[in-house]
Amino acid sequence: MTIFLILAPYGAFAMLMLVTSAAVSLFVAAAICLAVIAFDVARGRSIKILGAGSVIVFTAVGGYILLIEPGMGNSAVKFAVDAGIFLVSLLSIVIRFPFTLQYAREAVDAETAKLPGFLRSNYIITWAWTGAALLMMVGNIALIYVPVLPLWSSLLVAFAARNSAVYFTKWYPEYCRVKYGTPPAGALPGTN
Repeated sequence: MTIFLILAPYGAFAMLMLVTSAAVSLFVAAAICLAVIAFDVARGRSIKILGAGSVIVFTAVGGYILLIEPGMGNSAVKFAVDAGIFLVSLLSIVIRFPFTLQYAREAVDAETAKLPGFLRSNYIITWAWTGAALLMMVGNIALIYVPVLPLWSSLLVAFAARNSAVYFTKWYPEYCRVKYGTPPAGALPGTN
C-alpha cells in the first residue's frame, strides 16, 4: 500500500497528460500529493520530503504553464517534473537524509532503524530512485530533440525506470537480510 500511495500522484499525472491539459494534470497530481500528506498526518505519520517536494514541483510547473508559458509541450512538462523529482531526491541525499528513510523508519522497530546497514540501505535505494528520475529525464529530452521518436518510447523508458526502482526497493532489503543476516526486510517502502 505504501508504494501505491507514493506513486499515485505520478501515475495520475502520467495518465491525465494523455487525456487533458498539462496544467490540469499537474494540479490534480499536486492535490493527490496533498491528500497523501493529509492521510499520513491523520495516521500520526510525518510529512515526507518526497511528498512535500512533489507538491512544490507539480505546483511550480503548473504555475509556470499558467502564468508564463501556456504552450509548453508535453515532453517539456514531463521533463520539468522529472527534473524536479530528481532534484528533490538528490537534495535529500546531499542533506544526508535520504527520502526513503522516513518511510523506512515508519515500517520497522527502533532497534532495526539503529542498525548501521539500515541507513546505508536507504542511501542506496534513494540513489536508485535518483537514477530512475535521471533516466526518465533522458527519455523526455530524447523526445524533445528527436521529434521523430514515437511517444511510446518515452513512456517505455519511464515505465522501465520506475518499475526497476520499485523492484529494487523491494529486492534490496531482502538481499541485505540474506547476505548480512540483518533484519532490514520490511525496512523500506513497499516491502511490507
